[in-house]
Amino acid sequence: MADTTDADLGATPAEGSAEEPARRAYEPVVREITQDDVRAALSEGLSDFRAAPQYGLFFGAVYALGGIAIVLLTAYSGMGYLAYPLAAGFALIGPFVAVGLYEVSRRREAGEALAFGPVLGVVFSQSKRELGWMAFVTLFVMIVWMYQVRLLLAIFLGFQSFASLGEFLTVVFTTTEGLMFLAVGNVIGALLAAALFSLTVVSFPLLLDRDVDFITAMITSVKAVVTNPKPMLGWAAFIVAALVLAIVPFFLGLLIVLPALGHATWRLYRRVVEPAPAQAA
Repeated sequence: MADTTDADLGATPAEGSAEEPARRAYEPVVREITQDDVRAALSEGLSDFRAAPQYGLFFGAVYALGGIAIVLLTAYSGMGYLAYPLAAGFALIGPFVAVGLYEVSRRREAGEALAFGPVLGVVFSQSKRELGWMAFVTLFVMIVWMYQVRLLLAIFLGFQSFASLGEFLTVVFTTTEGLMFLAVGNVIGALLAAALFSLTVVSFPLLLDRDVDFITAMITSVKAVVTNPKPMLGWAAFIVAALVLAIVPFFLGLLIVLPALGHATWRLYRRVVEPAPAQAA
């Protein structure tokens, strides 16, 4: 009777028991990868994009339009000087926007049919579950980023207002205070971006692929970075460079860059995290 009660209450198997190895077998396992795996993932991601370009262009357009809207709103409201930090912060939510691309790559890998209805349906249904919490994490980091930008503006440039983005850039690049603001802001931004990259590089694909909670997904993502520092650092640097180049032409480069990075991220996830036993069978 006592045994039945423990099972009903969901008691955790004691460490070393026969059930413990079986339970752990389903926990995400991180593998070691090399730079060759990163290059292969990027090549496979580009193949996914070429095979189903309509999905990549759709999600890329949504992301690009969001960036354009942010810049236009800041200009319209007379806060053009916030265009750069907002654009940089907007890039942080890219992993969430790319969830639809992960689903496209997953379906191609599994040999499932592709259609906008099922792809978007998965995105919306997942956003109400653990994936929604991960979206909150990325949004929180973006809010922290914008808060520290305003704080640094007050510290280094005071509470002066700028009539235009050009005037703001002139102050930033021609005064000691402006250069200090730029240097400190970029360092803090790089640290926030590195932290968010570590938390999300495989967590979004993992949540889409497996029935795990978002804490487990973030822990697995950090393990992936710690286990593979050089390949992951190279991948992070490539993402930053690609996004900068994509944003420069008024965000239009995101039409190509976001799909390529999104599909490649799924392929890299498949190389970094071992499949669940049911998937591997």
